[in-house]
Amino acid sequence: MERRGAAAGGGVCMCQTLFPAHANHRGELSAGQLLKWMDVTACLAAEKHAGVSCVAVSMDDIQFEEAARVGQIITIKAKVNRAFKTSMEVGIKVTVQDVLTNVEKIVSVAYATYVAKPVGAGKIELEPVKILSTEDHLEHTLAIERRRIRLGYEQVFQNLMQESNKEGDYCDTFEEKDAVSTDLTHVQSIELVQPPHANHHGNTFGGQIMAWMETVASISASRLCRSYPILKSVNTFKFWGPSVVGDRLVFNAIVNNTFQNSVEVGVRVEAYNCEEWIKDQARHINSAFLIFKTVNDKGELLTFPRIKPTTKDGVRRYHGAIARRRIRLARKCMLSAKGDKPSDPWERSNQAYVSYSNIAALTHLAAKPGWEITSTLDDTKIWTHEEGDVLSLKVEMQVKIPSHLAFSLLSDFTFRQQWDKHFVTCEVLQTVNEDEKIYHVTSPPMTGHKPRDFVILVSQRQPCKPSEPYIVAVKSVTLTSMPPSPEYCRSEVLCAGFQIYSGSNSSCTVCYFNQVTSGVMPYLAANLTGSSKSIEDTALECIKFLERKCSRY
Repeated sequence: MERRGAAAGGGVCMCQTLFPAHANHRGELSAGQLLKWMDVTACLAAEKHAGVSCVAVSMDDIQFEEAARVGQIITIKAKVNRAFKTSMEVGIKVTVQDVLTNVEKIVSVAYATYVAKPVGAGKIELEPVKILSTEDHLEHTLAIERRRIRLGYEQVFQNLMQESNKEGDYCDTFEEKDAVSTDLTHVQSIELVQPPHANHHGNTFGGQIMAWMETVASISASRLCRSYPILKSVNTFKFWGPSVVGDRLVFNAIVNNTFQNSVEVGVRVEAYNCEEWIKDQARHINSAFLIFKTVNDKGELLTFPRIKPTTKDGVRRYHGAIARRRIRLARKCMLSAKGDKPSDPWERSNQAYVSYSNIAALTHLAAKPGWEITSTLDDTKIWTHEEGDVLSLKVEMQVKIPSHLAFSLLSDFTFRQQWDKHFVTCEVLQTVNEDEKIYHVTSPPMTGHKPRDFVILVSQRQPCKPSEPYIVAVKSVTLTSMPPSPEYCRSEVLCAGFQIYSGSNSSCTVCYFNQVTSGVMPYLAANLTGSSKSIEDTALECIKFLERKCSRY
């Protein structure tokens, strides 16, 4: 297997002034044109890293936050965040700048997966991305989490569909009076792939296919709203196979479901060469689900009518749209939480995104610049970080124990009572998977208050390479099976956990982080004023516990 890769992660930037030819009837950059530019920029970044031609495999959910207008400047930046042997994640950031006001806004942030196109029969193994900045390190770390979500998406979707079957959602759903038949929204379009539509590999340009899909989906949605729909988001473009110059591409679009102010349109793309066209032997090359909204002249959101599927396949697509929406809402809730405790119950559609949010929050906290050292004592250092009203704590400990063993002991919170006096009890409520557990923890009362309790998710990750840390991330979650009790004051952990770095075969550096809440503040305040050594004492007990346990192995 040949190895390819550039020294740095392959950053590419494209700037473009928007002209009327790029715009729709509203004078805004057309979504299809933007998708083409995003694909070109991402492909160039992938090829800069790989050193060979690359092709798109998929593009994750795309959210369009701002509209870009004629006369403004669009900037698209793309870089390879991480290489996974034969595939790589490319991060794409789109911003728009107003020339007159100089105000810059984010239009979209997306992540695409590309693979190097082999010259012969074998696959090309990619070189790792070289980390050049703190931001590179952050994205490199989180790329592995996003990959976990991609790989697990189909299973989550199937689980939700099975739940829908069990709950009997397929019965008596389509009897609304004024519901519109989905048959009226079906649109078919055929495109002949010509040389201007092909990329430099001779294949149909992926961005062109996405643009054609947006066009046919927009027409389908317009049959419901009787106006011009606006693309709000895309639920994953997946490229199942290539097409080439001379192929006929058949696009079939139909509304799957409506949700008051939005509509989901499914698009399926099939390709035919001349022989396949005569024999009616289609190649399924692409699928995507596009979500549209529509507004009136005042910019107010309009309501879509309810729809009524007329076939068994239509019913399946109807409920599939509901499942995808649940996943989108979970993703939006968890990834925008910024440390807040999620309000939704712990369910299958949430799990991957809560885990991602947990790991991401700790990784972001650890990578923040501006940590200030406040105390040094033997093998322990205490750091603090202030950002606005948020105060965070970091405790760095040098421990004579192999890193993998420290990780094993610190990730099992049932051991925590043996070294942390703030843990009175710790019970496993749910083993989500081999890397995630939910615990119920009780803590002693502070003067004049009831004892506190927590429901926390503990997510653990092993490093993919020696230079990366072991991670144990902690945050509060809500479990309907464990409501607050009058006996305790329910408290929360915003963001906490450990990063464990290997030193030698018999030593490691353990870093504990905590975004300070009201429950932790008294201990930190006492430490900073010198009236208490509670944090240093707990760190010392942690070191003793780890080294004592190590001597028994």
